[in-house]
Amino acid sequence: MKICQLCAVDFTMYRFLLPLCLAMQEAGHEVVAVCSPGPLLDRVEAAGIRCRPVVIERSMNPFAQRRAASALKHLFKDEAFDLVHVHTPVASLVGRYAAWRAGVPRIVYTAHGFYFHDNMAWPKRNLIIALEWLAGRVTDVLLTQSSEDAETARRLKLTRAHIVEAIGNGVDTTRFSPGDHAVRRRLRDELDTPADAVVIMMTGRLVAEKGYPELFGAMAGVDAHLWVAGDRLASDHADAIDDALDRVAADPMLAPRAHVLGQRDDVPDLLRAADIFTLPSHREGMPRSIIEAMMTGLPVVATDIRGSREEVVDGETGILVPVKDTRSLQNALARLADDPLLRVRMGEAGRERALTHYDEKQVIVRQLELLGLRAT
Repeated sequence: MKICQLCAVDFTMYRFLLPLCLAMQEAGHEVVAVCSPGPLLDRVEAAGIRCRPVVIERSMNPFAQRRAASALKHLFKDEAFDLVHVHTPVASLVGRYAAWRAGVPRIVYTAHGFYFHDNMAWPKRNLIIALEWLAGRVTDVLLTQSSEDAETARRLKLTRAHIVEAIGNGVDTTRFSPGDHAVRRRLRDELDTPADAVVIMMTGRLVAEKGYPELFGAMAGVDAHLWVAGDRLASDHADAIDDALDRVAADPMLAPRAHVLGQRDDVPDLLRAADIFTLPSHREGMPRSIIEAMMTGLPVVATDIRGSREEVVDGETGILVPVKDTRSLQNALARLADDPLLRVRMGEAGRERALTHYDEKQVIVRQLELLGLRAT
């Protein structure tokens, strides 16, 4: 088959979808990656996947999306795809519409987390649910990462598809594993962090909905260093955290302990050199960052939201806290920072859970089986 893998930005294509593209290609199918132009597409092509850039803005601007839909429709007709597989909220909506207009025989949608959520204002939430429902009329297969999203899709009838399945999420078990003391010493030296300090790690885009304001507030009362790996994407429309970062920089007690590292390519090593992982997001799909931390053997403090609560077993592999609750977040982080035996116990349980449920190879195999794309 000739397959299009479609998302909004090159970051998603390279960081998250490339293994799926390669697996489909290895199964004998032709795969073309389609997303907005960006420097990471060079890496996708270097891996052997042909790319066709199309500008897809991460906004609900109707004029921008009309241009994107038109460009995608012409591309789909030109390539004559047998299957278009869409990902990420905006790209999934405009991509399915364009694929339907182009007469693509099969349209598949993987929801990495529905954009609507319980904490969203109801007019916006209902609008997005309505758009998902409309796009679902032309969706042949709906896959979700979290079981909670699959149940929501069935309850709200977000697709006409007979196949609505949760496939989970996963990471490369060979990249994420407990590390050695040499890596820990080297990175702590490089990042001006004492060898005996407790290090709390977070990876994620530098936007408010990831919970950074609450995390920075919580860190004021936790005896630990904080490492943050991530950046704000140029395409981000979520609220910035500039004011929160300024407050950290102006706090003489917190500033030396808070290390904002920017985008990093050595996240596996950073996790190996840390002691605790946290993700206090306001919304998620099924976050890969938590799985990476669990696979590395770290206990996790996360918010009690869909996806995260499916990965983290409260009291066993980590601690779940309410959304936007700085005090609860502080208490959970301090509890782990003060108890090395608890960290070890939860970290070991988390790694065992990750190996059982979140092996990327198994997640990809399941997708190929559900889509009938496995090599014979």
